[in-house]
Amino acid sequence: MYEREVGWVTAPPELVAAVRSAKQFLTYVSSGPFQYAIAEALALPDTYYDAFRADLAAKRDILADGLAAAGFEVYRPQGTYFITTDITPLGEKDGLAFCRALPERCGVVAIPNQVFYDDASAGATQVRWAFCKRTEVLQEAASRLRRL
Repeated sequence: MYEREVGWVTAPPELVAAVRSAKQFLTYVSSGPFQYAIAEALALPDTYYDAFRADLAAKRDILADGLAAAGFEVYRPQGTYFITTDITPLGEKDGLAFCRALPERCGVVAIPNQVFYDDASAGATQVRWAFCKRTEVLQEAASRLRRL
């Protein structure tokens, strides 16, 4: 993991030393508190994870089916809670412009994949949707997307 922190502090020397000490501790052991959470998670029964996986799969299917019904080319994922779609079947070519207009067009938001590319044109027609939402939110989004 790469730390990408840029910042500064202006204070009396004793406060700068305190900030530096806290920064040092946070940089190298920032995940320490999560170890307790992980230990708790590992103690959960397999049924918890089975239900969690089934819930996400059902939510994925609600959104994927809604996107397909709205005319998108849908790339159905198997290991994330994001669905990627191609917007060209809708006559669109610019994912950034498409995503900026989407809330006004139908009250739904998406992320243009081109923001994740060094060469923005490589992902220009790809749009990302999250399905880690409440079922009723996904159903409403699927209904609104049909307005496109």
